[in-house]
Amino acid sequence: MPEPFNKLTAIAAPIMRSNIDTDVIIRIERLVGNNIRGTLGRWAFGSLRYLPDGAENPAFILNRDPYRQAEILVTGPNFGCGSSREGAVWSLQEMGIRAIIGSGFGDIFFANCFQNGILPIVVDEDIVDGLAAEIEATQGAGRVSVDLEAQTISSPSGKQHHFEIDPRRRAGLLQGLGEVALTLQRDNEIRNFQAADRAERPWIHFARRPA
Repeated sequence: MPEPFNKLTAIAAPIMRSNIDTDVIIRIERLVGNNIRGTLGRWAFGSLRYLPDGAENPAFILNRDPYRQAEILVTGPNFGCGSSREGAVWSLQEMGIRAIIGSGFGDIFFANCFQNGILPIVVDEDIVDGLAAEIEATQGAGRVSVDLEAQTISSPSGKQHHFEIDPRRRAGLLQGLGEVALTLQRDNEIRNFQAADRAERPWIHFARRPA
């Protein structure tokens, strides 16, 4: 079950490169063998975080304080494009990321975020650029706030931005429920529909004969 998400005020890290795909977020070889859930956070952004000798790359933002403690990413366009690997979301979640703000995401990555308790927020590119500029101006000290209930983002200087989100996905994150659990909340409606449909079209609901 995803962790419920309501309000978050946290350090945000801008990673503004365009088209960061899921292979950059986590390489496929890190999802096989002994690399299992609970161990993937150290491999997130591996090609950017580490030098060829395995040492940390000091130029990568998440290797610098205070960005090491970031729970929010501010990203360039088309973040999470590429393959459908859900491990990309798992690795971000395990390194502590709870929300990602960008102007666009890969479709499957976007859906996988909701399933795993990460809030992906789509806003205009000028808002993303403004947030990144404010964060950089404070060297990461300025916090970003996300309020899912009110559907607002607050920048380090206090500017507020509204964002839109699918009501069903919003409800799922607020309650910490995945797609299956959300569907089961409507169990009575489903059963009533099935009963009515069975009465109207009994030939559709034939009983399987025993073997």
